[in-house]
Amino acid sequence: MPVAAIQTEALRKVFGDRAAVKGLTLQVEQGEVFGFLGPNGAGKTTSMKMLLGLVKPTSGTAALLGSRLGNRATRARIGFLPEHFRFQEWLTAREFLELHGELYEMEPRDLNLRADELIERVGLSDFRDKPLRTFSKGMLQRIGLAQALLNRPALVFLDEPTSGLDPVGRRLVRDIIHDLRIQGTSVFLNSHLLSEIEVTCDRVAFIRFGEVIRVLELASLDQNLSRVSVRAAGLTAEILAGLAQWGEDIQADGEHLTLTVRDEADLPAINRYLVTQGVEVFALMPNRLSLEEIFIETVGKDGGL
Repeated sequence: MPVAAIQTEALRKVFGDRAAVKGLTLQVEQGEVFGFLGPNGAGKTTSMKMLLGLVKPTSGTAALLGSRLGNRATRARIGFLPEHFRFQEWLTAREFLELHGELYEMEPRDLNLRADELIERVGLSDFRDKPLRTFSKGMLQRIGLAQALLNRPALVFLDEPTSGLDPVGRRLVRDIIHDLRIQGTSVFLNSHLLSEIEVTCDRVAFIRFGEVIRVLELASLDQNLSRVSVRAAGLTAEILAGLAQWGEDIQADGEHLTLTVRDEADLPAINRYLVTQGVEVFALMPNRLSLEEIFIETVGKDGGL
């Protein structure tokens, strides 16, 4: 069995009397694009820094590519693009990649070929010899992405990789992530752009107060995951409990009932069940859920803070 790209168990970080991450438990498989979602202050950045060895955990365990955190050989197989990057602005794009390649102890010939390949891949061929201080935020984001891929990593951490990009740049990042998946590279992606997450990731974890509260396979969004609205009379607590065999997150307010179902093919069975229980059903309407709607349902409109 292949080892997981990321494995954590009750990973915890406390600053003073505040727990920034209460107990992170998750698993990311090799070759998987995994989204990390949560409101501001949910512990996403601290969690990522612990995994990268930039912050020491207070307790708990974690492994990357089968090795404990801090293993030097493993860290050489990891790429990272931070959200708030500070690059050496006096270097040209080419020199910037050369510097990082030397830190990776890459062979000069391989480094030259790889740097040229990545500069072209991120659309900066015309700017390879321009100093970074002349770059826009979006261009810096692109060269930072090239840096994160320079060592042909087995695992890449991307923290808000499209925050400074226009639609063309976001499409470029999406295509690069798609290529990484094909190559078997694992991608751990933190982003507030849920539309990008929805079309990019295989699975996502929703976290709140540094704990995973839900993991969702995004393929389920294409498999009729729906929020069903029902208007009916005669609903009781026992009848609502019986609906759990078809759905979850069941909520009722007078004659108005909502629940999330995994498959719209269950709707006739739900209707029959309600009728046989003596419920008068006036309307039953499914609404396909977007990732944004699931996010709000999961963490709450206020982010749970």
